[in-house]
Amino acid sequence: MFNALVFAVSLLPLLSAQQWLGAKPAPADLHGKVVIVDVFTFGCINCKHVVPELKSLYRNTSRKDLQIIGIHTPETPYERVRSNVVQNLALQGILWPVTLDNENALWNAYGIQYWPTQLIFDRQGNLRKTVIGEGQDADVMATVKSLIAKK
Repeated sequence: MFNALVFAVSLLPLLSAQQWLGAKPAPADLHGKVVIVDVFTFGCINCKHVVPELKSLYRNTSRKDLQIIGIHTPETPYERVRSNVVQNLALQGILWPVTLDNENALWNAYGIQYWPTQLIFDRQGNLRKTVIGEGQDADVMATVKSLIAKK
């Protein structure tokens, strides 16, 4: 039963988001790529701890194989302010597109309960892994490498 639910999740809610920092990805931008969707809020220390591994993957993996997209779902009023998000993304060196989820629409659509959460989609757009919390860099890396190897 759980596996059926995992495969029912798609990238469509993300692609319908309207507020973006960086270029809004089009479906063609994601077609045939492994996609990591990082659900975070900039003030969360656990979220900050996953950024170095995501930055390493982003730097060291071809854009033809991998795309990372952030969903910034704020916890506090301060984290809802666009300029604060922009400033903090710059401080953390986050270069991939990030959508602002101030109304928790994507948080709810994906059934997220905790920061940080990474949703890892295969080249066909199927959710293959959900990683909750920090300290799981090796698992994220292994999953991404395995999915990239499957052409």
